[in-house]
Order: sequence, then structure tokens, then C-alpha cells
Amino acid sequence: MAAIANAAPLASHDKEQRNRAFVRGWLYVVLVVLFALVMVGGATRMTGSGLSITEWKPIHGVIPPLNQAEWQEEFEKYQQIPQYEQINKGMSLDEFKGIFWWEWAHRLLARGVGFLVAIPLAFFWLSGRLERGLKPRLVGLLALGGLQGAIGWWMVASGLSERVSVSQYRLATHLTLACIIIMATAYIARGVATYSEAPANRGVQRFAGIMVLLVLIQIYLGGLVAGLHAGLTYNTWPLMDGAVIPGDLFIIDPAWRNLFENPKTVQFVHRMFAYSVLVVAIWHAFATMRALPGTTHARRAWVLVALILGQAAIGVGTLLAQAHIHWALLHQGFAMIVLIFATAHWRGTKGAYPLPTEIAVRS
Repeated sequence: MAAIANAAPLASHDKEQRNRAFVRGWLYVVLVVLFALVMVGGATRMTGSGLSITEWKPIHGVIPPLNQAEWQEEFEKYQQIPQYEQINKGMSLDEFKGIFWWEWAHRLLARGVGFLVAIPLAFFWLSGRLERGLKPRLVGLLALGGLQGAIGWWMVASGLSERVSVSQYRLATHLTLACIIIMATAYIARGVATYSEAPANRGVQRFAGIMVLLVLIQIYLGGLVAGLHAGLTYNTWPLMDGAVIPGDLFIIDPAWRNLFENPKTVQFVHRMFAYSVLVVAIWHAFATMRALPGTTHARRAWVLVALILGQAAIGVGTLLAQAHIHWALLHQGFAMIVLIFATAHWRGTKGAYPLPTEIAVRS
């Protein structure tokens, strides 16, 4: 009888682990597609394609122009905005198609991610494969995706009436929310993983969480640089405009606007914050190594340092190449890798979410 009594919780535990493996695999697929979405979004911005579709049609917009008349109609809508009048005036229909397809692909991929989250979520939920604690997390992830779609249009709308490009404030917000969605996906996926290492102490956990926040802030600052095209100027390193601290950093009044609207100041802050993130990452690695020598947590902290060093080198290369599209995309893509790894490291220091059977035993 005792053997039978012990077998039931063991079978439930194994079933819960199998269900988690399925959920984790699904979330990893979502993570890959989100990475691709950010990369296509970056290419859309760098090719100047983001304003080529001047309307937001969440359903009908899936279907691209299918004949010459429809293409001409889309082109005429684009010809009404300042970007065409001031930058692309005289472009041919074929040239317009080139920028149209980038933006259309970006929007289509974004819609696809929504279905990739919603349909499996419904399946896992209705088939009883989701733990109670995961349900609000995954619904929240889906809600963030919907919010991101609205913010994407809010960003595009900023460039349709008076500007020739989107607002750097809105671009940075759009990019940052995309990163938060990626963080949430990676965090939940790693939360349903299995770990051989015991959770780290609270101090290491907090420090790992701070590293994620710092990486996210640095990406936000990078979004401001991109929105202002600040990477196209002051393309020297380690000096900037011939000095460690260049002049004219606060020429806009009030002074705080320079941090968001002065390309020189925005690039300088992005550089300085990158150095700060690297220093804090090294500090975190040494602190983790002292607190937990020989552990996976310590090794991952040093891997994070290596990734941040690599990203810094790519950033310098991007700067020296005057933000050439290949370098810029590599810089953006590697930033996502750093963010994902930092998030996985943070979750790893906390261990997996407790299984329902474990919660039942404790209670």
C-alpha cells in the first residue's frame, strides 16, 4: 500500500515535468520568432521603410496589394506624407515596393507572433497542461503583445504628418517594450526548466536582476540613438569629437531635453552607460564568484561579462563603420542575445517555479 501511495505523487510529478517540457519548447520557439521580429524591425528602420504603409489595418492589412491599381493606390497614399515630399520625392513605384515589403513583412511577422502565442496557449490551457501559476503569466505575455501592436502604430503615426521619420521617443518605447516581451518570454521559459544547481542567495539574485535592468536601459538609450540617427556622426573611438567629454552637450534649453533630443548628448550617454554596464557586470561576476565559487551561477556571470564585452566591441565597430546596416543589425541582434542571457541568468539564480506537487507537499 505504501508503494502505491508513493507512486501516485511520483507519476504526477513526472507528468508535470513533461507538460513543462512542452510549454518550454513552445516558448523557445516564440523567443526565436520574437528575435526575428526585432531584426526585421531593425532592417525596416534602417532601410527607411517604416512609413511606407500609412494605415493601420490589423485584419485587412494582412493582404498586400495584388494588382497594379492597388499598388498605385498605396503609392499615392505614401506620396502624401512629408517623408516622400522631402526625402524620396520622384522615387519610382518599384522603389516604393522595395520599402513597402519590409514594413509589410514586419507587420505580418508581428501578427504571426500573436497567433503563435494565442493558439498554443489556448490548447495547453484547455487540455489541462498549464499549471495555475503559469496562466496569468502567459495571459500577461499575450496582453503585452497586443499593447506592442498599438504602440507600433502610435510610433508610425508620429512620422505621417509633420516629421520625415518617427519620433525617437516612440521608437525607443517600441523597442523597449519588445525587449520586455522578450525578457518575459525568456524568464517564463527558464522558470519551467530543470536546474541541477541550488538557487543562489538573495544578494546574487538581486544583483542578477539589476544586470537585466541595466541592459534594458542601455537598449533604450540605443533606441534613442537610432531614432536620432546619432550613430552617423562623431564616428571616432575612444575619443568623441576629439575629447573624452565633448563640448556642446547641453545646448538645448531646458537642459534635460538634450538627453533625448541632442544627437551628440544621446550618443555620449549611450557610450558612457555602456562602460558602466561593463564595469557593473565585472563587479557582479567577482561578487558571485566569491559568494558561490565553482557554481553554475558564477560561470554564467562571467559568460555575461564576455557577452557584454563582445557587444561593446560590436558597438565600436558599428560606430567606426558609420552605422552601416550590417554592423547596425549585428549590434541590435547581439543586444538581444545579451538581454536573453542576462534574463536566463537571473531566473537561473532563483531556480525553477515550484511544481504543483511540490507546493502540495509543503502545504
